[in-house]
Amino acid sequence: MGIRTGAEYIASLKDNRRIFINGEEVNDVVDHPAFSGIIEEVARHYDRFHEPEKQAIYTYRSPADGAPVSNSYLFAQTAEEMAQRVRGETERKTDTYGMMGRMPDYMNAFITDVAAIGYVLGHKDQRFADNAQRYYEYARDSDICFTHTLADPKKDYTASVGEHRSVRIVEQTSEGIVVSGARMLSTLAPVSNEVFVGAFMPRMPGEEAYAVSFAIPVATAGLKFIARESYAQGRSLYDRPLTERFDEGDAIAMFTKVLVPWDRVFVAGDPLAHNLMMPSYPGFLALQANIRGRAKLRFMTGLVSKMANALGRNKQARYQEMIGELLSFCELADGLISASANEVLLNSIAAKAKNSDPDFRLSNEPEKALFSIPNNGMVAMSTLRTFFPMVNTKLNEVVRLIGSSNLVMTPTEADFANPELAAELEGYIAGPDMSAKERVRIMKLGWDALATEFGGRQEIYEIFYAGDPAMARMLYYSTPRRFEFEAQVDDLLAESAVLQEQADRG
Repeated sequence: MGIRTGAEYIASLKDNRRIFINGEEVNDVVDHPAFSGIIEEVARHYDRFHEPEKQAIYTYRSPADGAPVSNSYLFAQTAEEMAQRVRGETERKTDTYGMMGRMPDYMNAFITDVAAIGYVLGHKDQRFADNAQRYYEYARDSDICFTHTLADPKKDYTASVGEHRSVRIVEQTSEGIVVSGARMLSTLAPVSNEVFVGAFMPRMPGEEAYAVSFAIPVATAGLKFIARESYAQGRSLYDRPLTERFDEGDAIAMFTKVLVPWDRVFVAGDPLAHNLMMPSYPGFLALQANIRGRAKLRFMTGLVSKMANALGRNKQARYQEMIGELLSFCELADGLISASANEVLLNSIAAKAKNSDPDFRLSNEPEKALFSIPNNGMVAMSTLRTFFPMVNTKLNEVVRLIGSSNLVMTPTEADFANPELAAELEGYIAGPDMSAKERVRIMKLGWDALATEFGGRQEIYEIFYAGDPAMARMLYYSTPRRFEFEAQVDDLLAESAVLQEQADRG
């Protein structure tokens, strides 16, 4: 089949899905104003694949039938294939300014990672590895739009997973597993085709029922989503240039005795496979996410520079220093993307070798901590967990400092449409070599990126993109690298003692 059009994507949303928003069930998401902006944006994304100049960058030929498919599914095994993948991801992220963390290629990369670890999923039963491979091929060739749900609902952060009533297996039948419970945070859920339920937090012995991973259509009996309120309220793109286009939406996924066919199951009651899923991924997901982070960094750096120009602050050393630091982060991001791509390529090659090795066996450590990477590098995940959250926080600070009160005092597009007001506004708030309307447009973009509901959600989203940042840092503490570095200190102290003894003798 290959890539589909925006119209085909929109038509695919007309099914029997159960979506609730503001206390009401939505009969048709396509016609609902809360979702119209994001549906149009995702449709635009699909249509770009059919533009001749984009198609060469966005796609590769499916091994199944030669049809063009997104290269976000490319299981890169050579430097050339990795370069093709990075170029496609970079172009797609540039086209959406890094503002969509869960556009379709995010989950495409995720599903590619899942398919790559058959040696984990099939360590007890090969059918689960086969399921992942077949599902990857189906997703690739059908060009479906995914949501995902990884996090357990948290009533009490000190409580066990059972008390949270997370998704769990309640029955196994000849047809498949039956699951009930809830999961968070299903971004893009109302306008997606399928939901992937994956591993994120580890499962301990005794929690086998909660060790589960599968994928099913959004429109599945027993499944419903409660969406958060939409931030897109139908305002003009002058007043809300980001919110009205890029509010992806988030939802709670609720499963009530949902039957998941066996061919859609990747993990069922196996804590070892569940805990090792994410640590064993080659890292296509992390690479995609980092490229998205770089696109947003570049865009936001351009925004703060434009804000400084609009206010005349580009002539002041203090603000030049701020923007210069952001530009240095852009250079660092380029290096980290290159390093991540190289690391992911090596991991991908290693994963293929493990899948082909009949003698390969997993160590039996079901209690293994999540994100303790077995023999994989950690550049891509470290970039995702620490560098981009840190940089995003810095970016927001610079937007505030450069924009200051100008971010708050912004007339609307309607004010400029009033001839009397427009003339006065032009006299009072025009910028250096810039009309008042253009200056306000730039400030409104800064406000939308930072201080609206959309902007506030973006800030929280970036901080917790890869999970709790404090937990991530503690996980690094348990890695072997600390002991390697301590050993260097021991070597110096021992060497110094010998040298001192020699000096004392003589």
